[in-house]
Amino acid sequence: MSNPCKSSLTRRRVLRAGASTLVLAGAAPMVFVRGAWAQKAIGNFPDGVSGSTCTFGFNVPQTGAYADEGADELRAYKLAVKHLNEGGGMLETLKPSALKGNGVLGKKVTYVTGDTQTNPDAARQSAQRMIERDKVIMYSGGSSSAVAIAQQYLAQEKGVIFMCGLTHSNDTTGKDRRRYGFRHFFNAYMSGIALGPVLAKEYGTDRRAFHLTADYTWGHTQYQSIKDATEKQGWVTVKNIMTPLGAADFSQYLTAFLNSDADVLILNHYGKDMINSLTQAVQFGIKDMQKNGKQVQIVVPLYSRLMAQGAGDNIAGVYGTTNWNWRLEDAGSQAFVKAFEAEYGFPPSQAAQTCYVQTILYANAVEMAGTFYPPEVIKALEDFEFEGMGPGKALYRGGDHQAFHDILVVRGKAVSERTSEYDLLDIVQQVKREVITYPVDTFPGELGPYEPA
Repeated sequence: MSNPCKSSLTRRRVLRAGASTLVLAGAAPMVFVRGAWAQKAIGNFPDGVSGSTCTFGFNVPQTGAYADEGADELRAYKLAVKHLNEGGGMLETLKPSALKGNGVLGKKVTYVTGDTQTNPDAARQSAQRMIERDKVIMYSGGSSSAVAIAQQYLAQEKGVIFMCGLTHSNDTTGKDRRRYGFRHFFNAYMSGIALGPVLAKEYGTDRRAFHLTADYTWGHTQYQSIKDATEKQGWVTVKNIMTPLGAADFSQYLTAFLNSDADVLILNHYGKDMINSLTQAVQFGIKDMQKNGKQVQIVVPLYSRLMAQGAGDNIAGVYGTTNWNWRLEDAGSQAFVKAFEAEYGFPPSQAAQTCYVQTILYANAVEMAGTFYPPEVIKALEDFEFEGMGPGKALYRGGDHQAFHDILVVRGKAVSERTSEYDLLDIVQQVKREVITYPVDTFPGELGPYEPA
């Protein structure tokens, strides 16, 4: 089946008959095999789909600082496979859609799992086993940008599509973008665009910020993005301290903040690091202090419900951004929430939502392309505009493989404000896709070829 959104694509078909070669416009690279046309082998195509099943790989942090996110991602992946094989969930809301709920191109979807350990080397090794041993036709996962980037480079080398999981670094679809990688999750630059004006409105333009930042690719780009966004509003950046991933004790860094003249503490941390740094900051009494004649504030630029659960009442009044929230009322979000709650007994996190969506989008691209052949699936995803997987319309931009959709500015709720154990974040503003869309050349990078060497 051809993709109606991609009718203008220019493709090539190569006919090899003996020593002769014929080039035709309008189709994928083909070779003549035993009297029939067949797309040439790339990655695990066609061997990986030669039988009645196709195998997806789900590589998530089952251990390490982001293990809570990984557990919810895995729940979502399993639910996506169930819906692909049986129907339900967002298969009922995605538009345009070629999915039928009977597998992918008539093949039942199976899956294998791995543990990234929140470590790029471990993630790459796990993904490589999936590719070489399990013959996965696509893999997805991760809750760390360093992990995502390592897997994305591997995807390009091996010719197997990687649908990024939770990764927020600008580099993923910036300098480290790759043709075989796609990201649905938003990035740090978008967080800055969305959050900067809200912080200025709530706390004023005369503020002095002190950053604690996770020392890897995500933290680096998150710091730069929120620094630029707040300075644009008139804030002054006093200092930034890089902190190691997985740190348990943040007291020395918080002491440095206390000894500074800064009146806003910005925690560029995620997962258990954010839980620990925020909890310890509150224990230090930072939220109750005044500096420069102002109430001291804490900001967490990237939020998740799982982090909010772990931090408890410490999140009260703390602003940040999220990719998605289970309380959104659009049809796609509610279809997913209903299915997830029926399966697991509680609402999904943003990590679960983005991983579920990535799986469905890949499968739909295969159906639209009418083949598992990676270059054609990639072309079906590039510049694909869709709706029914969250609020509003979304676009998978072809130039960098970054998805653009509405994102959220949120504020942590105090325990006394909550209506349930999962009612942790107030949606302060739904920031429209058009507001956080930026030119494709904002971050330089090269996607690379459709057909890896």
